Amino acid sequence: MPRHFNTAGPNDEAKHYTLPPLGRIPADLKSLVENDNYFVLHAPRQTGKTTSMKAFADMLRADGRWAVVYATLEEARSIAEVDPALRIAVDAIEAASRAQLPAGEEAPRAGDYEGAPRRLGSFLCDWCRQLRRPLVLILDEIDSLEGAPLMAVLSQLRAGYLSRDHTPFPASICLFGMRNIRDYKAASGGSPNIGTSSPFNVSREAVTVAFFSREEIAELYAQHTAETGQSFSDAAIDRAWQLTRGQPFLVNALADFVVRKQKWTGAIDVAQIDAAKELLILARVTHIDSLMARLREDRVRRVLEPMLAGTHRVGAVDEADVEYCKDLGLVVEVRGELDIANDMYREVIPRQLAGAWQRNMEANFADWQRPDGTIDLPVLMVQFADFWRRNGEWMVREAHWPEAAHQIVFMAFLQKIVNGGGMIAREFGVGRGRLDLLVQWQAGAVVQQLALEVKVWRDGQSDPLGAGLQQLDGYLGRLGLDEGTLVIFDARRREVPWEQRGEVSAAVTKGGRKVEVWRL
Repeated sequence: MPRHFNTAGPNDEAKHYTLPPLGRIPADLKSLVENDNYFVLHAPRQTGKTTSMKAFADMLRADGRWAVVYATLEEARSIAEVDPALRIAVDAIEAASRAQLPAGEEAPRAGDYEGAPRRLGSFLCDWCRQLRRPLVLILDEIDSLEGAPLMAVLSQLRAGYLSRDHTPFPASICLFGMRNIRDYKAASGGSPNIGTSSPFNVSREAVTVAFFSREEIAELYAQHTAETGQSFSDAAIDRAWQLTRGQPFLVNALADFVVRKQKWTGAIDVAQIDAAKELLILARVTHIDSLMARLREDRVRRVLEPMLAGTHRVGAVDEADVEYCKDLGLVVEVRGELDIANDMYREVIPRQLAGAWQRNMEANFADWQRPDGTIDLPVLMVQFADFWRRNGEWMVREAHWPEAAHQIVFMAFLQKIVNGGGMIAREFGVGRGRLDLLVQWQAGAVVQQLALEVKVWRDGQSDPLGAGLQQLDGYLGRLGLDEGTLVIFDARRREVPWEQRGEVSAAVTKGGRKVEVWRL
């Protein structure tokens, strides 16, 4: 059976196109084991952690100096009581040891530790006492444990770590999942500050799994070409890189949706990648669905809402919330500024937030295409202004993310339009004070580019018209366009009455570019 692109579970090189898994983790990870460190490896979901760490375990076994066991704690997920969670953890480790170690080195029977006050600690201590080699324990899905069970596991590991000079205990333990090291350090009794006493004492703040580079995406896709003859154009690879920034699940899923869902058999170009992107979003695959479920969490909202709103609140974003969103893979830091992690999430996040509103827009927009199929933006804006006068007040009032409600509704409106044959490029981030949008629309041989800038006029601010024209001038210059649209939403307490909104005027930027200004 031919290999395929993996979108579920660890990679199996016999079944899946696979990049060298050890190349995805730090080269000096083995030195942490050689120096008897306890350490944490973390990365977002479906980035190849398990594949890489299983390969790491195999490498250590091949060395021969250690008894190495990889075990997953996934079955303990969401168990709130300590005893059942620890029973599952010890059972999982024992079962893994019997499958992975030679006779005579397997763990003691887990049932012998029923009712033990320190079930996990005692189990590991007795096991190490009978081993001829140091034990290296690699524990997957540590995130499955929460609250008291997580505290119990970490505190027993910490106690064993601190007593290793006189009591047998694992020489090295790797916990891996989505959590950053400071979460484990705090939960195990150490300070969240790096460098303080803790069993999870690594030489860097985070040991993580690298995403694919553009070159590695090309290498992965080339495996499919070599085995099937179906090629990816350089432009298709560039587009996959732009959409995913190397997020492994997304890289595989885009190609899988082209080959398996679209059943495309010809050479793969940008059009096929873009079609796969749309199918992937509409399919609500588990990866995207679980990630988008996080949008309901306040700590995620506190980071993403000012990014979508473009408000100047950099200092108000709590660093712990930012780190949490980084760990989820939702945001990255680029040159000191937060940004959405990739173009896929940049599109999915506002679409997810605007889903219900998009359904309310079903019958509101029509006749916005010219005879040649291009978008008549002034006509479309007239229709949106009418929609906003009738619905904007309640939409803002009932929004779960009120600070970004104006931007989200406007993006929902544009998305409703481009679903018929176009795409939207979005630029937003903390402190930019605006949202830049580029609508790209295909009408026969004509490719239409419509640049829009969205600003919100809030209490205590001056009219954003001047700043908006200056910023839009720069945006249009970067795009090589001569005209654009500036949309100003009025969010002041003493705002223009709703029935009067929709004033439109013409302006010219300092660069001589024509701008249509809409006040909503």
